[in-house]
Amino acid sequence: MMGAEASGSGPALPELMREAETSLLECKVCFERFGHRQQRRPRNLPCGHVVCLACVAALAHPRTLALECPFCRRACRGSDTSDCLPVLHLLELLGSTLRQAPAPHRVPACGSGTLTCHQAFGGWGTLVNPTGLALCPKTGRVVVVHDGKRRVKIFDSGGGCAHQFGEKGDAAQEIRYPLDVTVTNDCHVVVTDAGDRSIKVFDFFGQIKVVIGGQFSLPWGVETTPQNGVVVTDAEAGSLHLLDVDFPEGVLRKTERLQAHLRSPRAVAVSGLTGAIAVLERPLTLGPGTCSTTVKVFSASMQLIGQVDTFGLSLFFPYEITASAVTFDHQGNVIVADTSSHAVLCLGKPEEFPVLKPIITHGLSHPVALTFTKENSLLVLDSATHSIKVFTVDWG
Repeated sequence: MMGAEASGSGPALPELMREAETSLLECKVCFERFGHRQQRRPRNLPCGHVVCLACVAALAHPRTLALECPFCRRACRGSDTSDCLPVLHLLELLGSTLRQAPAPHRVPACGSGTLTCHQAFGGWGTLVNPTGLALCPKTGRVVVVHDGKRRVKIFDSGGGCAHQFGEKGDAAQEIRYPLDVTVTNDCHVVVTDAGDRSIKVFDFFGQIKVVIGGQFSLPWGVETTPQNGVVVTDAEAGSLHLLDVDFPEGVLRKTERLQAHLRSPRAVAVSGLTGAIAVLERPLTLGPGTCSTTVKVFSASMQLIGQVDTFGLSLFFPYEITASAVTFDHQGNVIVADTSSHAVLCLGKPEEFPVLKPIITHGLSHPVALTFTKENSLLVLDSATHSIKVFTVDWG
């Protein structure tokens, strides 16, 4: 019996080790593993959060050593930090096992269709834990929501900050916790705010136009349709909604529920070519194991035309895929970001599922949002490096 129990628990050990390494032994600012070396030693902030010593040094003012916790914003001084002994002890206990653990899966490079990074902008301080990315269809400027004091930041084509707005706060016109952003065809900025469970619409200069609250349990993903409507996922209610808004007047005309009974829908994308809508489901799972993700694609008339999940892909490919973002390219192919292999994958057209073609295999740490420019470059929001990376398309 003892031998059977040991062998039965064997398959779960790699998952437990991976969970420990990701959740406990990794700095959530720079996403580097903690260690005993000076720059990677885990340090307690007075508020209780833990970051590595290198990030404490980067966040602290060079003269006063004053800093804010990047998570709860409590003020402190770099000299007030101390070694996090529980994490150091855990490193000692698990050190040999971690050294023996296999490296994370890397998607094999694909010959044609791969993309190459030629520009990156943002970075820690300019952006803080960014969550959403959008492109203004008229100006080509890049809009990002993040955890800074001003939640919405707009970049010009050269990567410089052109404008920022959306003060952090509890007032209706302020933004508590932004999850996603889209820019409408007439240049209005739409933000999902998980803090007060609302949708907030601003003009491109940051003036609040309308706050849509009281209708959502947890609004998450948001995207603009070719007809200038706004689709929103509600992760807690398991639904997808279409908002008809008079943006110049700041009036909500109508809300329509397009889909119900979705499983924790998060990211959403709309094809400019066909009007199809892709929804990324990421249901919560109990116990150890990989988080399952499902990509569902609906036609413009809301008929399900394609679906693929983690299990379905695992039948064809020997590595785990955890989708974190979804978009369409200009040919109508579904593109997803994969945080397990730090890659971006093309799933093909909905009627071709499952097809998998890696198009970005290097240069990403934790991709959380994707969008294509009119010039067919792919913008990737990398939350681990707090930056936007621009990849040029070469379909071969």
